[in-house]
Amino acid sequence: MDRESALPAPLDAVTSARLGRMPRASTKPELALRRELHRRGLRFRINHAGLPGRPDVAFTRARIAIFVDGCFWHRCPEHGTMPRNNRDWWQAKLDRNVARDRSKDAALTDLGWTVLHVWEHEAPAAAADRVEAEWRLRVASTMSGTVCAGSRPCRTTHHGRGTG
Repeated sequence: MDRESALPAPLDAVTSARLGRMPRASTKPELALRRELHRRGLRFRINHAGLPGRPDVAFTRARIAIFVDGCFWHRCPEHGTMPRNNRDWWQAKLDRNVARDRSKDAALTDLGWTVLHVWEHEAPAAAADRVEAEWRLRVASTMSGTVCAGSRPCRTTHHGRGTG
């Protein structure tokens, strides 16, 4: 059975076309989080193609993958809703989204990555606090606990001198 025959049919062509135009990357919540992380001096890769699920934000040195999830598409426990029209199609669609999320989380974890999910309704500063805390923890643990002024992890050059 091929993929197309396994998917339920959308309600109509107009709905299908509208869903096809939905942005998959660089959404407003994702951009807000990236701006806040960048403002804090954190540097990262976006939509890292070499990782399962193409994380929205990836800190390669710390091995942290961040996904910014939409409340509707990923079934937020606070804001997730189920449309009334074509309910069976939506149920199957959203079930597949959540199953895919769990699968890519497991694949990344198996590769030694920490996976964080940020809901679109989270305040960018609060989400960035969570991400930065995990980043500091992971970077500090790879640096053997060396800490610079202001509790920022030091970087060490190949010559053994700290660079700040």
